[in-house]
Parts: sequence; structure tokens; C-alpha cells
Amino acid sequence: MEYIYGALLLHSAGKEINEESVANVIKAAGVEPDPSRIKALTASLSGVNIEEAIANAAVVAGPAQQSQAAPEKKEEKKKEEKKEEAVTEEEAAAGLGALFG
Repeated sequence: MEYIYGALLLHSAGKEINEESVANVIKAAGVEPDPSRIKALTASLSGVNIEEAIANAAVVAGPAQQSQAAPEKKEEKKKEEKKEEAVTEEEAAAGLGALFG
């Protein structure tokens, strides 16, 4: 993750994301850089519009969070329905009797 964070930091600062700059950021963080990981990162980021990728990630994260919240509401409704179904026949008859006097 520190390699991706380093690339995002460079992007945020308006600097070029290349092997040397990523290695310098990683070194500055106190981590010994792995040249193969840096090479893989820079190769995978070539031709990628980082601003667009961040915007797409934010759009995708929004509905995902909403869909995670939805099951909780459904579970609450199911619990309420189960409580309502727990009414015995005697209680139901008593309720009907109140309606018809």
C-alpha cells in the first residue's frame, strides 16, 4: 500500500510518477523500497488518468455503502414482521371482538 500512497502523494503534488520519484518517497517514509514493486506500479499506472480513476472509485463506493446499509433495514423489518406474526389466535379473536362489539 505504501507504494500506491507514494504514487498518490506524487500525483497530488503535481510531480511525475516514475521509478526514481516513487523510490524517493518510499525512502523518505523510512521504508526500504523494492525496485520490482516500484517498476510494476509505474508500469501499471502508465496511461492511467489518476483523477478519473479516483472519481470513478468515489462513485462506486457511494452505492456500495448504500447497499450495505439496505440489508440492515430489511432485517429490522423482518424482525418487526415476526413480532407481529407472533399474535396468538386468542389475541386476534379479542381484537376482532372489539371491532364488532
